[in-house]
This record gives sequence, structure tokens and C-alpha cells, in this order.
Amino acid sequence: MTITIAQSIEQRFGVSPGEGVHDAPERPGEPALVRILERRTHRRYRDEPIDEALVETLLACALSASSKSDLQQASIVRVRSEEKQARIASWLPAMPWIGEAPLFLVFCGDNLRLRRAAALRGKPFPNDNVDMFMNAAVDAALAMQTFTLAAEAAGLGCCPISEVRTHIERLTELLALPAGVFPIAGLCVGWPQRAGYVSMRLPPALAVHEDAYDAAGVEEKIEAYDRRRDARYRIPPDRQREVDRFGAADFYGWSEDKARQYSRPARPGFRDYLRRQGFALE
Repeated sequence: MTITIAQSIEQRFGVSPGEGVHDAPERPGEPALVRILERRTHRRYRDEPIDEALVETLLACALSASSKSDLQQASIVRVRSEEKQARIASWLPAMPWIGEAPLFLVFCGDNLRLRRAAALRGKPFPNDNVDMFMNAAVDAALAMQTFTLAAEAAGLGCCPISEVRTHIERLTELLALPAGVFPIAGLCVGWPQRAGYVSMRLPPALAVHEDAYDAAGVEEKIEAYDRRRDARYRIPPDRQREVDRFGAADFYGWSEDKARQYSRPARPGFRDYLRRQGFALE
């Protein structure tokens, strides 16, 4: 059965789209739009290698992503060494798919090339600041998402691993990342063992604004989202976070989970790490 854009939107957000979406004729590129709306994370992979020509093509797709001012501040470390991949997996034992993935990549923000270009052309480089860090991080994120969409179009499944930043010093040493380069996330890639599920997202009514940001009714909209999401997929009691601090919640929705997740400082040494990597962050 053919899935329409309207059905995909309703599945993604748990709310029906506007009548215009329902009534619209088939659009050019509709299958590609449905594929994006239906995209899902995959953490279990078949024991099957990925053809090298396909990997090279996907990497080329990733580096075709948009880039701020043509600065091209994204780099990708392909972890070919089984020993290195296993070591990264050992740091995050709750994520065994890191070690099981046929392909593991680390996407990095990279302004080393700009620094070298400035030196090559005899120009100053007074831009090791917050803005340059942000530009590099966004370039890397765009490259990773473009790789993911290309991989999924080829039938592969992906799982981003931001938790590698919890071990950022060890990862930097393992991958020999020089000053000016920092990891944003790892990416597991492989042929899915089974179909993943479509994770329900915050609705456009909460995340899309017209002309000006509108924070009215945020709490009510989050509460409604929590209930819709819980009705589709209830977080089991054994996955509640910080029970020793906050107790077990009778209703444990998305907002409760995220509030607990970030009730402790996350990666407090990250700024100092970035400064050691050459970003003044001024």
C-alpha cells in the first residue's frame, strides 16, 4: 500500500495535518518526501558488509551538504580498525551497536584547513571564536544528516552517537584529532535487521513560528504531546531515569524523561576541551 505524505505526517507527529496536505495532489518527489517523514533510527544490523563503492558514494553525498560561506568545515573519520571501533564501544557498553555496526564514522567540525589556508596565504586568522566553532559544528551536523538521508535512500540504517563526546579526550587521542578539529558525533551504519519505529516528534504547532517566536501555551502543548506519545509508546518503568533522586513517576512522559536527563550538568569539561583544541570561544 502506498503511504501518502498526510499519513506520514500523522504518523510522525500524532496529529492530523491541515486540509491542504490531505487535498494536495501528488507532488514531484513525493516518494523522497515520504522517505524523510518515515525515517527512523536503526541499532541492529545484519552481519553483512557494505559495498565499498556505496560507502564512497555516501561519503561524497555527505560532503555535498550545504556549508556556511563555502568554508567546508566538516571532516569524517572512518574507523576502519576493528580494535579502535571495539575500544570506542567499550566506553559505552549500553550501546553494543557501536561495536556491531559494519561501518562506524565520526563526524567532526574542522577549521584546521582554514588555519592552514590562512598561513599558506600569509593572512592572519583571528577567528578561533564561538562563531567559528558554531559554523564548524553546523557544517559537520549538516554533513552527518546528509549522509544519513543518502544511506537510508540506499536501504541502510543509521544511528547517531552523540555520547562519544562523553569520552571526548580519549576519542581525540584515539583518532589523533589535531587542534582545530573536534568530534560532534559518531554514526553507526549497516543493513537493518528489522524495521525500526517512527519516533513521534514535537508537533509543528510547537516548533514552527510565524514572523515572531510565540511561547504561549508551551506547557499545555508539551503536556498534550507527552500524552499522545505515551499512548503510542510507553516508556517502561525500568527505563525511568534518576529514580534514586526523584522517585518513580506514575506518569513518565517525554518531558519528565528529558527534565531528569538534564537535571545534572552534562559534559562540564567541554569548554575547556575546545579551548585546548584551539578555540578561544570569545
